Amino acid sequence: MITGRSANNAAAVGELCAAGLRTRRAHGVLPAADTGGARWVWRPTAHRRRPTARRLTGFTLLELIVVLGLVGVLLGLAAPSLRGFFASRQTADAAAQMLALTQLAGTRAAAQGSVYRLNIDLQSSTYWLTVQQAGTFVDLNCEFGRRFQLPEGTSIHVQAPSAGSPVSTIDFYPSGRTEEAAIELKGRQGEVFQLICESATEAFHVVSPIEAQRL
Repeated sequence: MITGRSANNAAAVGELCAAGLRTRRAHGVLPAADTGGARWVWRPTAHRRRPTARRLTGFTLLELIVVLGLVGVLLGLAAPSLRGFFASRQTADAAAQMLALTQLAGTRAAAQGSVYRLNIDLQSSTYWLTVQQAGTFVDLNCEFGRRFQLPEGTSIHVQAPSAGSPVSTIDFYPSGRTEEAAIELKGRQGEVFQLICESATEAFHVVSPIEAQRL
């Protein structure tokens, strides 16, 4: 006598067998059921092409030598222009640095109520800031109080309209007034940058060689 549990097991086994037969027929292992086994069903599958490694190519030693030689020739041709560019850049940087000191002197003079002075040593080509205390000018106790050196080969000339002769100091007052002056920096390549204060109520500004040509 077949119990209910045995019947369930038999049904499960039968279902698994049927699923296996369907799978094998789908892959062409068994004959199709609708033909009575007279013919086999063959289902071709697409074959994927394996990616082939690309051929890696490189430079030969001779080609590298030729390229390096060309680079050396180009650098040799451009070297004089590069030296001139960097020399001009150094002069421009010095002008920008000096302009920053004039702005700092004017700001601190107004904020602290003290006279600030830009000192310029024409012999050593150095410049620095001092502040008036008890009637005398003393060095600043900060980074901006150190002596700044102009680039090698750069000359400096300072002219004040009121003096009529070269000067070595420019004062900045608490009232916001500044001594009128024109500072000229001339680099090794002949480039000239000017720092100009046209009136006592105006601040200094830089005039580059290109701007000077337009004036």
